[in-house]
Amino acid sequence: MDKIVRALSKDGLVKISAVDLRDAVERARNIHRTLPVVTAALGRTMCAASMMGNALKDAGDSLTVRINGGGPVGTILVVSDSRGNVRGYAQNPQIDLPLRPDGKLDVGRAVGRDGMLTVIRDLGFGEPVSGATQLVSGEIAEDFARYFVESEQVPTACALGVLVDRDQHVLAAGGYIAQLLPGAGEDTAARLEENVRKAGPVTAQLMSGTVEDVALRILEGFEPELVETDEVTYRCNCSRERVLAALSGVSREDLNNMLHEDGQIEVKCRFCDKAYVFTDADRELLIKD
Repeated sequence: MDKIVRALSKDGLVKISAVDLRDAVERARNIHRTLPVVTAALGRTMCAASMMGNALKDAGDSLTVRINGGGPVGTILVVSDSRGNVRGYAQNPQIDLPLRPDGKLDVGRAVGRDGMLTVIRDLGFGEPVSGATQLVSGEIAEDFARYFVESEQVPTACALGVLVDRDQHVLAAGGYIAQLLPGAGEDTAARLEENVRKAGPVTAQLMSGTVEDVALRILEGFEPELVETDEVTYRCNCSRERVLAALSGVSREDLNNMLHEDGQIEVKCRFCDKAYVFTDADRELLIKD
């Protein structure tokens, strides 16, 4: 089972969220049949969205992340609830690119840098609150770190990683978001930076240890305390009722034409690929005054 942990330094100056999301990213890969570079791009975004959603306060809150950098993968869209459960998709899941010279997946080229990272928080009342920042690398983690500094004015260290096996299965997926809180000085920032440097890639940490180990390693020397642990999963909230509500925006003429020409209307969920089929027997539900 995937898991998010949160920890806080004893002096209250540094907090961290860390996530192990291997199962959810593997499920997304299977649903959308993503090729490795898209699996990595979508998986990194899912990890960040899961941790950010988990930080929301109320059960009905949700968070949406949209990334479009002008690269061949197109738009990446991920939604998280307030527990950190996620769902998401990439516009072009079958993109395949050569590896970088260092042998790693070229996520930055797949995503591109000519575009924006947008975060939308729906807190259940009023208009959703959104913030955005220009992409700096397309590698996702660096872009989220910039988002936190520019849009939320919070100094942040962010690491995200997805390790894909030769058979395209996900071996590891996770990340962490470590943030300096008000009152933190340059010495605290320097110590956190050194810990991040020493820790190395987050996927290597998850392959050799637990997500708790990741959080405690990044806060080494800060006398950290684990304050919360949540199990998370890939979760879609689509339903027949929601699809009917979406179809209410289609004109009566168009609905009648679709039923007449095809004998049915089929709608597939972008997040979980589940198909909802409506036939002539559903005409009264579909076409209302």
